[in-house]
Order: sequence, then C-alpha cells, then structure tokens
Amino acid sequence: RHEFYETDQRVTISIFDKGADPEQVSVKFTDTAVTYEHGEKKLDLDPLTGNIDPETSSFTVGKVKVEIRLTKKAPGRWVKLVRDSGANSTILPGGTAPGSNTPTARKPQKKNWEHVSDAILESEKEKTMSDDPNAIDSNRAFAELFSNVDDDAKRAIMKSYTESGGTTLSTDWSDVSKGQVTVKPPEGQEWRKWG
Repeated sequence: RHEFYETDQRVTISIFDKGADPEQVSVKFTDTAVTYEHGEKKLDLDPLTGNIDPETSSFTVGKVKVEIRLTKKAPGRWVKLVRDSGANSTILPGGTAPGSNTPTARKPQKKNWEHVSDAILESEKEKTMSDDPNAIDSNRAFAELFSNVDDDAKRAIMKSYTESGGTTLSTDWSDVSKGQVTVKPPEGQEWRKWG
C-alpha cells in the first residue's frame, strides 16, 4: 500500500512496509520513473506524471514505512502520481490547487497576535454593572447597604445573617435583638447543619 502528497517542488511517497530492512531496500530513480524493491515486494511507478531530478531525490526507511522524496524538475501540481499510458501529463501550474482553476494564495496572512491577546484579555475582564444590567454584585451591594445604615441596623444585619446561616437579612434591631433568628431556607429547599 502506498500514498503520496505533493507541493509545487516535491512529491513525497509513503510506502507502508512495516519492518523493512534498510540494507535490503532498493530505490532506483530515473527522470520519469521510480522503482522500489524490498525482498519480493516491488512497486514500479512508470511513467510518472512529470519529470524528476534523480540526483536530488532521496528516501528514508522507517519502522513502519519507507518515505521517498522526489524533486520535480518543473514546479506545478501533478494531481496523479502516474500518468495513464499513452496520455499526456496533466500538470497544473504552480500555486494552483487540485480541482480548482484559481491560484491559491502564495503567502498565508500573518496573524496579529496582539489583537488576539487583547481580545482574550478583554473577554476575561470581570463584568461590571454597566456591562450587564442584570448582574448583581452582592459584595458591593452588601457593602453599600452596610455603609449607609446606623449602628443598630449594622448589628441587626450581622446578627440576622450569622444566626440564620445566611437565609435571613434584617436591619430592624428591635426585632432581631429579642432572640435567636431562625433559619428560613428558600421555598422547596431544606436546611441541614453540616459538621
């Protein structure tokens, strides 16, 4: 089994020959063909779609596959590895994607990483009350409430909140000072003492 991929300048063929012995692998290059041999296994790619440079073409033997790198004599896309016998070569001009008549971009656009990092930092900012009118900053609301009341109301807030386990908040010291503030969980929930 083999497969290939290409750029405008090179074709890389992967031959899946697990455990190939580098001493027994033979790859022969000509201007129009490549022949791979390993023991009884043989792959003859003749004629190639385009001409190659045998001098700069090479191969490597790995544990799972043998990779053959062919250097094209003329830049362009082959689309097929081997041309049909008697047919002319179909080579697309350099920079053209297979299946398309429009040239692909030569240089990828550079990413503006400053813009990306600014966007991430902006999204991680804590939302303020002006950003989200439905958001309630409970710490700020309690601090504001606590700072705008007299000392009796402050004692009532502390006592009611602490004794009720955070389920009741009262500013009426005359009512809270009479005894223990009872726990009043929200409707449909049950209060349990932990620990």
